[in-house]
Amino acid sequence: MSTPLSPPLANCALSVNALAAPLVQRLIDQADALGVQVQRDARGVTLIDAGIDVPGSVAAGRLIGEICLGGLGRVSQRCQPEGGWPDWLDVASAQPLLACLGSQYAGWSLAASKEETGGKKFFALGSGPVRALAGKEALFEELGYRDRASHSAGQGVLVLEVDRAPPPVVLDKVLRDSGLAPEGLTVILTPTRSLAGTTQVVARVLEVALHKTHALAQETGFDLAHLIDGAACAPLPAPTADSVQAMGRTNDAILYGGQVRLSVRGPVEAAHKLARRLPSATSADYGRPFAEVFQAAGFDFYKIDPMLFAPAEVWISHLDSGSTFHAGATDLGLLLRHWQQEA
Repeated sequence: MSTPLSPPLANCALSVNALAAPLVQRLIDQADALGVQVQRDARGVTLIDAGIDVPGSVAAGRLIGEICLGGLGRVSQRCQPEGGWPDWLDVASAQPLLACLGSQYAGWSLAASKEETGGKKFFALGSGPVRALAGKEALFEELGYRDRASHSAGQGVLVLEVDRAPPPVVLDKVLRDSGLAPEGLTVILTPTRSLAGTTQVVARVLEVALHKTHALAQETGFDLAHLIDGAACAPLPAPTADSVQAMGRTNDAILYGGQVRLSVRGPVEAAHKLARRLPSATSADYGRPFAEVFQAAGFDFYKIDPMLFAPAEVWISHLDSGSTFHAGATDLGLLLRHWQQEA
């Protein structure tokens, strides 16, 4: 594996928080139309409920998906009944590394004990642009990126996949680590059982591919700096009130229905190896609905093969040679057996 001269985003001056700010304002301005609710806590932190006590919407979920991508990606919806399922999301980014790993990836662990909350313990994985202000994950050292430009603007947005608002102790941590004043922080709450929550998780189909690409870097010899462009799609399931089943459906949408194309440079052999190893079918846990896999693992994510978290089908287009390497296949039959019943 070749060693890059510098981290892949070391010279990046883009601000994911600044680019996402107009999208956050649109979510606030169109709150009623999008089915979300906006309020400020006692300190001035803006909390946006996108599905806990309000209905939310697919449209809100698409916009939240673009916010998660740091304003560097598009999330759109299309009807494709000929594919066996009527509703699909398309995701694309001209800055996939920054948009997906530098912003959208849910990698910031935010937890509070019962003693700290005075009641029920809290845990969430934070995603979205504020991660790049805090830089608490080792991933940011590897990428060589911090969103320093947003400190002067004083605005940042965090997305949490939760069914209740974070306790003050968690918000205190976010404010402290990000360097934001309370009035500069927006936190979007998206339970997976909601329309917006389901949508914003499926909108991570491209990010899931990049996360596995990162995990495979040493094995394949693929350098993240050689990622140039990315596009993906996945079927959008209906939400369900059962939290495990809701999580299962969103994961299944990507594992069995997700399709991704990455445009890359660098050694052609690395691109070829990446294509072979990237699809979800390379995992020993492949073949069952994710909710069943999760239950068999004792509801412990860390007991599940991390190689399972990947799109079903991939195309790696090597720009220097003009070759496109294809691997994997979708299994819409599995999805349809668990997602629909004939009337």
